[in-house]
Amino acid sequence: MTGSRTLGIRAFALVLPLILFLALFFVWPLVSIATTAVSDNEVARAFPNLGRVIDEWDGVSPPTPAMQEALVADIRETAQTAMGDAVRRLNTQTSGFRSLFGRTQQAVERAEGAVDLPSIDERWEDPVFWNTIRSALPPYTTRFLLGALDLQRGEAGVEAMPPDQSVHRQVFLRTIGISALVTLFCALIGLPFAMLLAVTTGWVRQVLMAAVLLPMWTSVLVRCMAWLIILQKDGVMAEIIRTLSGLREAVPLLFTRTGVLIAMTHVMLPFMILSIYSVLIAMPKSLMMAAASMGARPLAAFRTVLLPLAMPGIVSGALLVFMTSLGFYILPALLGGGDDQLISSFVANYAIRQANWSLASALGLVLLIVTVAIFALYQRLSDRLARR
Repeated sequence: MTGSRTLGIRAFALVLPLILFLALFFVWPLVSIATTAVSDNEVARAFPNLGRVIDEWDGVSPPTPAMQEALVADIRETAQTAMGDAVRRLNTQTSGFRSLFGRTQQAVERAEGAVDLPSIDERWEDPVFWNTIRSALPPYTTRFLLGALDLQRGEAGVEAMPPDQSVHRQVFLRTIGISALVTLFCALIGLPFAMLLAVTTGWVRQVLMAAVLLPMWTSVLVRCMAWLIILQKDGVMAEIIRTLSGLREAVPLLFTRTGVLIAMTHVMLPFMILSIYSVLIAMPKSLMMAAASMGARPLAAFRTVLLPLAMPGIVSGALLVFMTSLGFYILPALLGGGDDQLISSFVANYAIRQANWSLASALGLVLLIVTVAIFALYQRLSDRLARR
C-alpha cells in the first residue's frame, strides 16, 4: 500500500510542472479575459459616494441635492487616474460626457464648499447623464459582450444597435470570409504541391522542401515588408500582371483585399502543404498505378483513390490555416485598407488606443468561442472520416 502511494506521488510530481504550465499560460489568461469582459468597476471606484445615494432617485426627475453633493465629493476625493478611466468609460456610452465632466471638474476644484452643478453646465439637469452613471455602477455587466455582437439592452430587452453604430458583426463576418478564402487558396495550391513533393526524390524533393520551409523560418514582419515592395504600384507583381493582361496602367494591389489575400496565402501555405504531405508520404505509391491498371483514368483515380485518402491531411491543414488566419493582425494592418482589417485590429485598437480593455476582452472572448466551435466541428468531421 505504501509503495503504491509512493508511486502515485512520484507520478503526480512528474506531471505537476505540466499542470502548472497549463494553469499559468492557458487557464489563467482565459479566466482573466472572461472576467475582464464582464467586469465594469471603473465607475464604481470613481463614484463611491454617488453610488450610495443614487439608488433612491427615480431616474426621471432632476437630480437631488444629495446626489449633487455626493458627486462633488467624489470629484474632490477620487484620484485623477481613476476618475479619468471612469470618464472615458462613461463617454463611450453617452457622447459629450468627457467635455461635461472636464468643465465640471475645473469648476469644482476652484470652488469651496457646496456647488450647484446645473449652474456650471445646464446638462446636469438632464437625467440622461445621471442615468449613464447609475447604469455603469454595477461591477458586472453584459454590456461589452452584447456590444461585441452589435447588441444592446433597450426598453424591450436585448435589441440590435442602430446601423450607424453596428460594426463588430460585419468585421467578424469579414474575418471569417477572408480566413475561408485563404484556406481555400491554400488547399488549391497546397494539394498539387504536396503531391509533387511526395512523388519526387533526391535533390528535387530537397529543393521543394526548402521552398516550403525557408519562408516559415523568416519573420512574418520581414515577409510583410517584402510584400509591401512586391505589391506596390511599380512592384514586380504589378508589372507582371500589366504585361500579361496588356493593360497600360498597373493594377492596384497594395492596400486592397487582393493584396491581403495574396500575402496571407503565402504565409499560411506551408502549413497546408506539410499537413497534406504528411498524409501522402505514408500512402503506398502503388495505389495510383493499381487504379490505372484497373482502367481508371487519371482524374477518376485522383477523385476516387487519392483525394479520399488525402482528405484527413486537407482537413487538418484547413483547420490550422483557418484558425490561425482568424487572428492575423500585422499583414492586414500594413497591406490592407480600412475595409480589410480583421477583428484583431479592433481588439488592438480598443486595448491600446482607447484603453477599453473590457470591450477588447469581449471581442477576444467571442473570437475564442467561434474558434472552439470550429474545432468541435473539425473533431466531428475527423471522427466521420476515421469511421469510413
